Amino acid sequence: MQKERMVDVSKSIAIVGLGLIGGSIAMALQGFEGYEVVGVDVSQPTLRYAAEHHVADRVTDDAKQALAQADVVFLCLHPQGIVDFLVRHKDDFRSGALVTDVCGVKTAIAEAARVLPPDVEFIGGHPMAGTEFSGVQNALKDMFRGAHYIIVPNEESSPEHVALLERMAAYVGCRDVVKTTAQQHDAIIAYTSQMMHVIAVSVCDDPKLFEFMGFEGDSFRGCTRVAALDVPLWTQLFSLNAPQLDEALERLERNISEYRRVLRSGDRKALAQKLEWSAARKRKMNRCEQGCRE
Repeated sequence: MQKERMVDVSKSIAIVGLGLIGGSIAMALQGFEGYEVVGVDVSQPTLRYAAEHHVADRVTDDAKQALAQADVVFLCLHPQGIVDFLVRHKDDFRSGALVTDVCGVKTAIAEAARVLPPDVEFIGGHPMAGTEFSGVQNALKDMFRGAHYIIVPNEESSPEHVALLERMAAYVGCRDVVKTTAQQHDAIIAYTSQMMHVIAVSVCDDPKLFEFMGFEGDSFRGCTRVAALDVPLWTQLFSLNAPQLDEALERLERNISEYRRVLRSGDRKALAQKLEWSAARKRKMNRCEQGCRE
């Protein structure tokens, strides 16, 4: 299937996978420096929706043709889907193309990208935005406004491609571009995102969940908001980042155990001191974040 809008451009960006993030990137990148934005997907309902709602300049299910014409390729599939796609299409990318991704793990994806030929450059990426929903129907043009965009260049990354990613990040509304290593990215995500999802689903595992239903406050709803997650996606994210996530959860277990120890001791002064220490750290974090926004 292929449906086109009337465009007359000589440069092409292929968005492979028109889900929540891929659809949002396709919408946000339209008009960027004269590039044609081509949405690629295997789902006919997804392609029909994308065409009808102008998610991209053009949509197609012919990945091979889109890759052959694309100057830039965004891989917006589930992690294992990206690994499989790279293996299957390693010889289909245009010579000189920049290939990037939006995946929440970087070490495993960077390793998988080693199958690409020398004349195709891969730079891992991760726009730090999203919602608890999925699917192209939930894509938002302003999804990335004010978000960090993490990229993982290496010593072989060309300055031109790094600069191109930086311009695209600015165009879609990102606050900044943060350059880091794949290992540091995965440690960050294990702590700031994946551990939070484990906490959310663990709270929902409690046998009192339905017994106490109807008495939830904002703190409970905020804590468990992401628990109704996309199971196949998060299974892959957790599995592919297992060492970093396990380390983060081990630290969390130690912290919770210390609170349990103080509670069992009955020492209110010690409990107050511990709460104050934790609260002070959060207040300091809030001040730092406020300073970054000003």
